[in-house]
Amino acid sequence: MSESLNSLLAELHAERVRTWTPEALKVNIDQRQTLVDEARHDTFVRAGDSIAAFELLKVEGGSLSLDQLVADGPAVLVFFRFAGCPACNIAIPYYDRNLQPALQARGVPLVAVSPQVPERLVEIKTRHNLSLQVASDKDNALARRFAVLYEFDEASRQASLSKGPGIGDVTGTGTWELPQPTVVVIGTDKRVHFAEVSPDWLVRSEAQVIIDAVDRVLGSSARVA
Repeated sequence: MSESLNSLLAELHAERVRTWTPEALKVNIDQRQTLVDEARHDTFVRAGDSIAAFELLKVEGGSLSLDQLVADGPAVLVFFRFAGCPACNIAIPYYDRNLQPALQARGVPLVAVSPQVPERLVEIKTRHNLSLQVASDKDNALARRFAVLYEFDEASRQASLSKGPGIGDVTGTGTWELPQPTVVVIGTDKRVHFAEVSPDWLVRSEAQVIIDAVDRVLGSSARVA
């Protein structure tokens, strides 16, 4: 496997340290640190949780239901913020290169999920020619159930507005809420078998960790069969 995802994200931060004003950098660092400090890990989605029916909107049109996703085996959901998010434009293509082929070989669907409306979210798929599926979580419904949402703090809101429309206009949701980077592996039993949430969006699950989690699910399924 190539360079780790988190080393690429660290390079993004290093570039910002070099090029951003101290004030802009402080807003970004403070928001991420606050999310880490205030994270309520006991409320986040976790292994063992039962998943009720849900539906995601595919960016090309149509929908993906829980039943469809786990009909033939486990499925992997990767929550990200929005199509224009710089860190997401590193992470999602990275997963497409380093995670998608391994999951595809195992017959396991990989879906990158954001609350952004489909007609705007499609941009990240076309920009990187992604082979993984990209889908919209309308109104953050599933992310809310998984308890992985956060809201911009006041300094981040002002910084966002100083550059143009607020994030609610960018995503089409009309709110300041975004999901924290989250990976969820759901089994055919409609239960969570692996979940990892990162309150800091510049830290994300490595591809091999997810592959290993999927292999554990597939191994246990084979033993049951």
